[in-house]
Amino acid sequence: MFLSRKRRSSKEVTGEIVTRIQATRGWGKLNLDELWQYRDLIYFLLWREINGRYKQMALGSLWLVLQPLYGIVLNTLVFGVLAKLPSDGLPYPLFNYAAMLPWTFFSGALTRSAGSLSSNQGLISKVYFPRLVVAIVAVLSGLLDFLVSFGLLLMMMLYFGFVPGIAVLTLPLFFGLAITTALGIGLCLASLQAWFRDVGFMLNYILQAWLYLTPVVYSSAVVPEKWRFIYFLNPMATVVEGFRWALLGSANLDWFPALISVVESIFILWIGAYLFRRTERTIVDIV
Repeated sequence: MFLSRKRRSSKEVTGEIVTRIQATRGWGKLNLDELWQYRDLIYFLLWREINGRYKQMALGSLWLVLQPLYGIVLNTLVFGVLAKLPSDGLPYPLFNYAAMLPWTFFSGALTRSAGSLSSNQGLISKVYFPRLVVAIVAVLSGLLDFLVSFGLLLMMMLYFGFVPGIAVLTLPLFFGLAITTALGIGLCLASLQAWFRDVGFMLNYILQAWLYLTPVVYSSAVVPEKWRFIYFLNPMATVVEGFRWALLGSANLDWFPALISVVESIFILWIGAYLFRRTERTIVDIV
């Protein structure tokens, strides 16, 4: 049986070195230093994922621009023109896209990381490497799409006459929160999906509900005051309003529950990493 974790002890027996390979016991350790040792593998898998995503497509990388444009037009027509949802005094295309940008990255990263073990079972069953690598690659592989879409957002801001202030320097913090949340929940779901394949189907419904529990197509100002504290315990509500605040000057971000959501996200990542590490010992037998 292939063991996903190696613990080595050696001794001389008749002049030869004996290597013992065995599984870890209990919850084990995260051994994050292994990720640095396998950094070349992370780079290779990341390049393979990005390069293969648009390979053999007629429009190729043009989809990086067409996808966000389609979302802007559709959401503006449905929620801005027909539903006439409030947009905090901002042009609705800009208001919506500043929120859709981090949400699209998050939902894609969460979906890919949740299926990272099952989608890489051929690689996992052949060689040893820290299985956290495939989950990290699944999250980071959306960076190119995000950067292209962010460039489109900057052009929209110039078109509508918006110039970000010094608050834009906090943008990496909100983006980091999106990455942490996606990776933490993705690690938990990847461990479950290794045993129960219907977790992937369930995730689609969870993301649909989560989208409407996050102020992507509407303003969080419509949330009653008595529910705002609970509402902003959703880390993605903090991320979305953080992007609007940093880029467009929106003032709907509640800082105290936002800080709690940051702690919540880090805790989920910690739990997810240990759960994932525990699952990887027997992953080859079940994927």
